[in-house]
Amino acid sequence: MSDPDRSGGTWTLLTGHGHVLAEIARNPKARIRDISPVVGLTERTVQAIVADLEAAGYLTRTRTGRRVVYSVNRDRPFRHSAQEGLRVGPFLDLLSADETEITPAPEDD
Repeated sequence: MSDPDRSGGTWTLLTGHGHVLAEIARNPKARIRDISPVVGLTERTVQAIVADLEAAGYLTRTRTGRRVVYSVNRDRPFRHSAQEGLRVGPFLDLLSADETEITPAPEDD
């Protein structure tokens, strides 16, 4: 799931919840078994995270036949006080954008 950085540590910027939410934002029709290898967590862990995200209002599950389709509530605020007033939607847009859609920041001279 993570690669060692230059200092030898193995941490990631996002939590498991962040990874799962970003993957669902990218692919709302993904199954738990599809999400699990992408985020590097077991199916059971992903299932628990999806339940947490749904209970907190970040996700809604809709059954379509035998499949479950997720919708992300993009207006939900971040849960940490450091991001008070910010919504998850714009952040998820960045994480799910195609590389060609991202405009690089201007160079500092």
